[in-house]
Amino acid sequence: MKKGLIALSPLAIFIALYLLTSIVAGDFYKVPITVAFMAASVYAVIISGGLPLHQRIDTFSRGASTEQMMLMIWIFVLAGAFASSAKIIGCIDATVNLTLWLLPPQMLLAGLFLAACFVSLSIGTSVGTIVALTPIAAGIADMTGTSHAMMTAIVVGGSFFGDNLSFISDTTIAATQTQGCRLSDKFRVNLFMVAPAALIVFIIYVFMGTDVQAPTDIKAIEPLKVLPYIAVLVTAVCGMNVMAVLTIGIVLTGIIGLIGGSYDFYGWLGAMGEGIVGMGELIIITMMAGGLLALIRHQGGIDFVIRLMTHHVSSKRGAELSIAALVSIVNVCTANNTVAILTVGGIAKQIGDRFGLDNRKCASILDTFSCFSQGILPYGAQILMAAGLASLNPIAIIPYLYYPMALGIIALLAIILRYPRQYS
Repeated sequence: MKKGLIALSPLAIFIALYLLTSIVAGDFYKVPITVAFMAASVYAVIISGGLPLHQRIDTFSRGASTEQMMLMIWIFVLAGAFASSAKIIGCIDATVNLTLWLLPPQMLLAGLFLAACFVSLSIGTSVGTIVALTPIAAGIADMTGTSHAMMTAIVVGGSFFGDNLSFISDTTIAATQTQGCRLSDKFRVNLFMVAPAALIVFIIYVFMGTDVQAPTDIKAIEPLKVLPYIAVLVTAVCGMNVMAVLTIGIVLTGIIGLIGGSYDFYGWLGAMGEGIVGMGELIIITMMAGGLLALIRHQGGIDFVIRLMTHHVSSKRGAELSIAALVSIVNVCTANNTVAILTVGGIAKQIGDRFGLDNRKCASILDTFSCFSQGILPYGAQILMAAGLASLNPIAIIPYLYYPMALGIIALLAIILRYPRQYS
């Protein structure tokens, strides 16, 4: 047990250094998150006993440069280039003006949440939804005087709706494959948990929207400048790879900017460069988190959590709770909901078989709780991406993440109350 706690201690160092010191200071900008990760990473290398120093560093480096990490970094680079070049030529302002023209003020919050739910359900990825909608949300916040953190959180919350429910989501595929059930069966069970959460949050946003003031200076609609965002949304909904989607968006912003005289060729390159540099902190955080979590995994931290959580299971309800806790804790240790599902999927299947659980409910629990924990994780890729695009501290977004929190509460109640009954 002592060895397992030591393996997990780098996470405790990170939480203590970043969260606790920021709370004491009363300002989450006092301690840069990069410094907190650096300190925790150095500590993780130091305590990784039994290996020469160069092997510990190799383990950290491999974790920081996995295929998934490098793919995420490429997305960050392209997203930064697209967001910056689109902003300079006025794409964001034009899209915001169109949104304000189409929706009444009281429906802006609920409408943005619905848009995020629809896009994420269509494309099956939370990151793609966040890339497409976060700049628009930030622009609406500027025009209406609402909180940037709240508007960004609406997009992040809605993005997890599809990440959890979509047939083409990697978490859905991983959950069903590890539990041996069909996508359609898991979808039906999942809907019992997701639908109430989404409906409750939608109603909350409708009531909150009554306080949103209509802007008095909505400018003329510029359809050509809205085109890059429409293209990004349409190609994403059609299932195109997110990197190809962003590349198309970058090319369109360049063409429109050059035609409209917003910048020359070198100005376009400069705009993309500024956007890429602006993602620098996000890229550093992603790589250090990957390396830190690789050392924790190598030292047996995740295996320790799995053994600890399955030791005292004695009932169906306890078995389902243990699966939910396992995937949530492992997600905190890996900052990747798909990896968390794949890590504990085999254990969850064994627990389900031992206690006679419905494999469709097990798959739903795995997916739902991994999305819940990922949805409120300040160093998760989704919140980091949203914070980077909206120029916010990741912690500032957390209090407004109503949908992931509602999803977690309802999923927990579904286990405790044995709901839905036919799958319990």
